Amino acid sequence: MKTLSLRLRLILLFILLVVVTWSIASFLAWRQTSKNIDEMFDTQQMIFAKRLSVLQPETIGNISQQLPKTKKLLRHNRGSQDDDALAFAIFTPDGKMVLHDGDNGSNFIFNYHQDGFADSAISADDDLWRIVWLKTADNRYIVAVGQELDYRGDMLEALLVSQLKPWLIALPLMVLLMIWLITRELKPLRHIASQLNRRQPDDDSPLMTSRLPSEVQPIVDALNKLFVRIGTMMMRERRFTSDAAHELRSPLAALRVQTEVVQISGDDETMRQHALANLTDGIDRSTRVVDQLLMLSRLDSFSQLDDVQQIEWQLLLQNGIADIYSKAQAEDVDIRLDIRQTPAPVKGQQLLLSVMVRNLLDNAIRYGCQGKIITVTLDKHSFSVEDEGPGVSDEYLQRIGERFFRPPGQEKNGSGLGLSIVQRIAHLHGLDVKFSNRESGGFKAVISWY
Repeated sequence: MKTLSLRLRLILLFILLVVVTWSIASFLAWRQTSKNIDEMFDTQQMIFAKRLSVLQPETIGNISQQLPKTKKLLRHNRGSQDDDALAFAIFTPDGKMVLHDGDNGSNFIFNYHQDGFADSAISADDDLWRIVWLKTADNRYIVAVGQELDYRGDMLEALLVSQLKPWLIALPLMVLLMIWLITRELKPLRHIASQLNRRQPDDDSPLMTSRLPSEVQPIVDALNKLFVRIGTMMMRERRFTSDAAHELRSPLAALRVQTEVVQISGDDETMRQHALANLTDGIDRSTRVVDQLLMLSRLDSFSQLDDVQQIEWQLLLQNGIADIYSKAQAEDVDIRLDIRQTPAPVKGQQLLLSVMVRNLLDNAIRYGCQGKIITVTLDKHSFSVEDEGPGVSDEYLQRIGERFFRPPGQEKNGSGLGLSIVQRIAHLHGLDVKFSNRESGGFKAVISWY
């Protein structure tokens, strides 16, 4: 099911919020205004009744005396008056009306029970009246002052309309302004969406984030970081593909040549065996290149290590030497381990650190001289691997560790990836790597930590 857009949902929610808030405010205003009107008119009626209750009997005059109608007192300039705003009548305790206001007071029905307010009907009127009954101090008369309840309702309605009418007019304007503001504030999001729609698959440039709300900024920042990671991954994959194509082209071509040699060797057993040996060496070299490329690609994909544990350097070096010792003996090379100080254990990944040590030893065996000694020295904050080979000329020493770089004049086969793998593993573990020539001749690799 298709969901509503954020803009439409915000508009609908804000309209609902405005309507609900306005309705609640109107209800509370009606309740409070109604209460205030009742208090005001009840007070007015009571004051009027108290004044009537202190009239002297001689001022009442003859029984059944009445005042003239209100509208007849002033023929002109009488203002705006309502007959039902207030009305009064005075009764004797036995219910006989002795005086009224000449208007609706004459229709009062005597039903006095006690002093106070009561809602009751009057003659010739279907509407209820609110009447206050008050007995005079000498108990000779009972004063009734009343007001039609509809009058209060009309007053309440007029006051509420006067208060709420501006809001009724302002509400549509507020809604239109709100829609404009929401549309304006969401415009940067549409701009981001437009950038994403136009974006090329290999584009890793950051999104433009001008005037972006702070709530959305973290999402855009996360997207920009994702683009950088994707770009790095694509670059790594392209580099891996390019490196694999470059490095495998020569050994594969050599394999093809050796295969052709086998085919044309005929009955020449010596030529066939030599070609097969070269073919085996080529396969081994290709396998080694592929393994190193895959290892380097895997290392490049790591941003942090997992499955770390406490590593004992002494045990790690002993195991590394034991793993490669048979190859060293085949090359007539001896490996010696000199433990000067035992360092504290470090946290790392056992497999990767083992690969690092094995690559250093393999490099020393491969490029050292036959019949010589490889010395592995363990100190408190470092270990080193030294061989007695020819070393590397100063011109190319700084480039040692670059991918696929092999100093000119090397007779041994290699891909130039072994020391690159060493540097990458060391970097992942926070270790420093330094390559140099020995003063007495030979190559030295130092791994240090602090």
